[in-house]
Amino acid sequence: MLFREVAETSRAVSETRARSKKIAFLSACLERMAPEEIRIGVAFVSGELPQGKIGLGYAAVRDAVPSGSAEGATLTLDAVDAAFDRIAQAKGRGSNRERARLFNELLGRATEPEQQLLKNLVIGELRQGALEGIVIEAVAKAATVSPANVRRAAMLSGDLKEVARVARAEGDDGLGRFRLELFRPIQPMLALTADNVGDALAKVGSAALEYKLDGARIQVHRVGRDVRVFTRKLNDVTARIPEVVDAVLALPVEQVVLDGEAIVLRPDGYPHPFQTTMRRFGRRLDVEGMRGELPITPFFFDCIHLDGEDLVDKNGEERFLAMSGALPEGLRVERIVPNDEEEAQVFVEEALERGHEGVMAKGLDATYEAGRRGASWLKLKPSHTLDLVVLAVDWGSGRRRGWLSNLHLGARDPKTNGFVMLGKTFKGMTDENLAWQTKHLSGLEISRDEWTVHVQPELVVEIAFDGLQTSPHYPGGLALRFARVKRYRTDKTAAQADTIDSVREIFARQGGATPASGVASASR
Repeated sequence: MLFREVAETSRAVSETRARSKKIAFLSACLERMAPEEIRIGVAFVSGELPQGKIGLGYAAVRDAVPSGSAEGATLTLDAVDAAFDRIAQAKGRGSNRERARLFNELLGRATEPEQQLLKNLVIGELRQGALEGIVIEAVAKAATVSPANVRRAAMLSGDLKEVARVARAEGDDGLGRFRLELFRPIQPMLALTADNVGDALAKVGSAALEYKLDGARIQVHRVGRDVRVFTRKLNDVTARIPEVVDAVLALPVEQVVLDGEAIVLRPDGYPHPFQTTMRRFGRRLDVEGMRGELPITPFFFDCIHLDGEDLVDKNGEERFLAMSGALPEGLRVERIVPNDEEEAQVFVEEALERGHEGVMAKGLDATYEAGRRGASWLKLKPSHTLDLVVLAVDWGSGRRRGWLSNLHLGARDPKTNGFVMLGKTFKGMTDENLAWQTKHLSGLEISRDEWTVHVQPELVVEIAFDGLQTSPHYPGGLALRFARVKRYRTDKTAAQADTIDSVREIFARQGGATPASGVASASR
């Protein structure tokens, strides 16, 4: 297949919002691929490279200068994949220059639409709306197999590319051979958000409530005396957190796969800020020293395999009972099955008083749907809001191309009459929002470069966020976590925006140590 067909499909997918049309475009493209091209093609339409990271950074891609562009499309999927193989294999002295040369050479063989897709694949910015759920549906349609079977096989294998190949070659019978394999982690089950306890219970029905810990998601596999610990992104971090290994080795089991959180607690049992836990996960050296300084504690809330039996198809209550029989109470996340909304609300308040993010509501009848954000698990946590000022805005890419999208946000600094940048976000915006802010912020422009428009600090935006963390990248030493736009505050002036002092107070209430003051503000 010519790479041009993937580029055309990608453009068509990005230009429609209808899920059914996205699936139709993708499945038609996959049907035209030869069986040996499926693995490569699924990666490309998903916005990934089969090779993963290939050593080309954002700046190298941005600054790439191809010798020109091909007049006609000649690149095949195999040729593009082979070129990326060569780039990934460049090692040693001068490898950065060699990778850039090879990439420029590849671009020179591509048409302009193909060049844009190649760049987006490398920097991971193919924002066309082809999320895994849509690609799974497209794979099923192209191979005329059950979407449920594709979804389950992808969950257990963690490799949709291989699942697509098997679906095409062997159909539903081939997909049925995929099983949970110990020491090969699967994508964790994810949660949607509920506004309040009543909303969560109404949606989930019969449910358990659990403390939502602000730690690091872990998946732990054990076979005999061998234990491996994996992160949310499925990276092996076993050597960095020996406390978790010791805790799981003490269990009276031979084989187990557990889902949970690892968190650094203060001596009084309250959690440290999320970033403190991340310090443990980031430390590869002097692990024993860090273990003494910041001991990490695992808490588990699900069991997806126990002593030879896969539990992914069991319901939530059955999985919890299996886990309870294998784990002492001290290793299990605090949990209740509330009798009514009043009891549930008390549990939420207790979780917050003990310094946790909030609670999870989990359907007792729900099976384990790895990698999916389903309504069977709902998270309830209070979010903060701040009125911040837009300092600059980046041009969008993919479906947002041509719109000013990613807002640079700052808090007011009364001491300098400037603003302190706290982060960026493009979350929470509708097409109407994007069109409005593109027009409005273009009128406030004071300078620009290729990617960013700097503006007069006048527009105030109400931003919801889940917390704050220390950051060496921003002048005030703090950054927003999971920021998203709630609304524009055109009724407010920049002088009425929230101050950096208010932001530091929120951080202090989270239990964080206030970053050193006196750092220069970012005034514009």
